[in-house]
Amino acid sequence: MTDLPTDPIKPGRLHAAARYGWLALGFFFVALGVIGALLPLMPTTIFLILAAGCFARSSPRLEAWLLDHPRFGPTLRAWRRDRAIPRRAKWLACNGIAAGYVIFLVTAHPRLPLALIVAAAMAACALFILSRPSPAAWSDA
Repeated sequence: MTDLPTDPIKPGRLHAAARYGWLALGFFFVALGVIGALLPLMPTTIFLILAAGCFARSSPRLEAWLLDHPRFGPTLRAWRRDRAIPRRAKWLACNGIAAGYVIFLVTAHPRLPLALIVAAAMAACALFILSRPSPAAWSDA
């Protein structure tokens, strides 16, 4: 009878694979965030928040780059510190949600049950956004 190893994957390799997976996911979220910055109805900040979380697990240098970014850094730090969303971002997000729903209604012509389900989901997202505090240091940002 041969002795089979109990764990065929070496711990160092597993950690490296997880690190590279988090790194790849972080770059994917940054790409989605860049696309969101260019397209009016696609969000930006949520993807950058996710990217910062992925980089926190894989690359402290890239995490610091995002958190220190002149445009997105203050929003990401406010989210991380207080789970806060600036008033202007709340306004833009809720207007984007409303515009997205109107586009959905006009282009998809959904039946009433689907229209109500989508409306409820979008309203829940808007309520979550509105329920977050505004950052204390720059509440009008």
